[in-house]
Amino acid sequence: MERPKRQICPRCLRASLACICACVHQVQSQTEVLILQHPAETKHVKGSARLLHLCLPNSAIMIAEVFDEAELKQTLERDEKQSVLLYPETTGLPTVSKFLKQESNAIRLVVIDASWRHSRQMLLKNPLLQRLPRYALREVPASRYQIRHAYADDQLSTLEACTYALMQLESDASKFEALLHSFDAFNQMQIEFGVNNLLRDKRK
Repeated sequence: MERPKRQICPRCLRASLACICACVHQVQSQTEVLILQHPAETKHVKGSARLLHLCLPNSAIMIAEVFDEAELKQTLERDEKQSVLLYPETTGLPTVSKFLKQESNAIRLVVIDASWRHSRQMLLKNPLLQRLPRYALREVPASRYQIRHAYADDQLSTLEACTYALMQLESDASKFEALLHSFDAFNQMQIEFGVNNLLRDKRK
């Protein structure tokens, strides 16, 4: 007997049983956000990038390990905004400190959604990303992740890292608290349902 197909939420693209739309609290950011997601992350029910995208109307998400260079270049340079990469600083590479004096609506924050190993691979395989000025987070709170293991307190989810960057870039922490509330609701929803149940549903 053929197993019935899962119902998929057209908004969050998750199984209806695991829909996260109720967790979404939208925030209008001046800073444009571009999320570059590794394909492996699309399979993780614990991932926060889709929630982040739904919470930020001024955001876009692209999924690939190696992006089409012409398409990525057009996205990064399509207007007068300065694209900056949210990533730890590396000696010899430009940082974004000089851009902080600009209006936040003149900045496009590029966020990689991937494991550390995959994020390094994405940098190596996409030279355009290597050349972007970097914005590195400092002095941020410990992660609020309850459903995914972090190996250190400063290892944040994609949503958390982007939220703290936006708080700093726009000098308005209270405005972006709603994103953290969305993340807390996302964690709690999966704890109450049972993350293992969500993983089993994902495999059906």
